[in-house]
Amino acid sequence: MITRRNFIKGSMIATLPLNAFHTWKERPISPPAFSFDLHCHPGSASTYQDMKKHKLSSAFVSLVADRPLLKRTETGIIPTRSYQPGEGWKEFETQWQAIKDLMNEAEVIPISSYHDLTKTQETHNFAPFIACEGGDFLEDSTDYLELAYDRGVRSVQLVHYAPNALGDLQTYDPKHHGLSAFGKNVVKKMNDLGMIIDVAHASFETVKGVVETSTDPIILSHSLLKRRPFMPISARAITEEHAKLVATHGGVIGMWPSGLSTSIDDFADSTLRLVDMIGIDHVGIGSDMDSNYKPVIKNYTDFFQWTELLSTKGLSDTEIAKIQGGNALRVLQMVLI
Repeated sequence: MITRRNFIKGSMIATLPLNAFHTWKERPISPPAFSFDLHCHPGSASTYQDMKKHKLSSAFVSLVADRPLLKRTETGIIPTRSYQPGEGWKEFETQWQAIKDLMNEAEVIPISSYHDLTKTQETHNFAPFIACEGGDFLEDSTDYLELAYDRGVRSVQLVHYAPNALGDLQTYDPKHHGLSAFGKNVVKKMNDLGMIIDVAHASFETVKGVVETSTDPIILSHSLLKRRPFMPISARAITEEHAKLVATHGGVIGMWPSGLSTSIDDFADSTLRLVDMIGIDHVGIGSDMDSNYKPVIKNYTDFFQWTELLSTKGLSDTEIAKIQGGNALRVLQMVLI
């Protein structure tokens, strides 16, 4: 069957000269020089300047699809209502434009393909992708997914804090028994389009449904292993079984430097625990920059201090390169058109 994804790839190849195809497919991005933040919310031009200053290669800069539905409390973030028809997509467009405007102010140009990424790495320019946290804007229609794709969105986190039609969350009572029928359609459509599926915030059963449905590797952009169950935010941590489910299907888990760690050193130790559990090829970082709960990584100086700590704790340069961005790069290359 000819999918849109295969058609686009074929069209791109047909319009390139032979030597250009060779260059595009075989020019490697050097993982030791590559760094990628799987999940962040830059809230000011100064954060983008920090990214550029420290030569971060790329990132998923994410809007928050259910933001108007949420309320922060002493025990965590809770949903307060549901979207009215059309409201979710309107909110998506508002936030998408705000991200574009801030990038323009910071003189940052977003990219939308692996080919774009290879070109920006030749000049060592920071070049992010746009992502969306929560599929709430879809409103039971994959048509909105195509509209988001046309606006440059290349990763969608299926669920966030507000219950939606795609699947169950870690932090809310289940109502779909995992990934819903609509959620399966969304996963298949994302595979067709060449979009990266993010299962952060999703329940174990939802993640299980995703890996059983997806033909591409996935990411779990920001979490870490369960350690401190007495903290309300611990509901966002994952079990060994949960982590291995993502890894055994070729995925990458972004370490989350939240208040579940007591310090950046403690966070580095948590990183090593995850490496020991699922293997070096499946660990990355999702900083949640500018939107995290009691972060132990507050800026990109801290980001690279974390990699230095991993070195002092025994990881080789090759291993650190994988965590810093090489593992994310593998998924980007496999999934993006």
